[in-house]
Amino acid sequence: MATATPIAPALSPADVAAHAAASYVRSPRTVLHRVSAGNPRGSRPAEEFAAQRREEGVPAEVVYDYPSDAFLVITRAVSS
Repeated sequence: MATATPIAPALSPADVAAHAAASYVRSPRTVLHRVSAGNPRGSRPAEEFAAQRREEGVPAEVVYDYPSDAFLVITRAVSS
């Protein structure tokens, strides 16, 4: 017995924008520095690196990346 495959309608530009705004998908980011979570000093090297970048005017932040088991210093893409 064959089952029908539903055909999704094309989304309007407004629907695409609403979906993107409500999406759980991370915004694009740039990784500036990576510190292993096994580092004896923990996340401190990443925090220090991020602080230096912020002093230079770069909006850096530290996040933990589970798949790579590392602390990442990132900047998020600025939306226009």
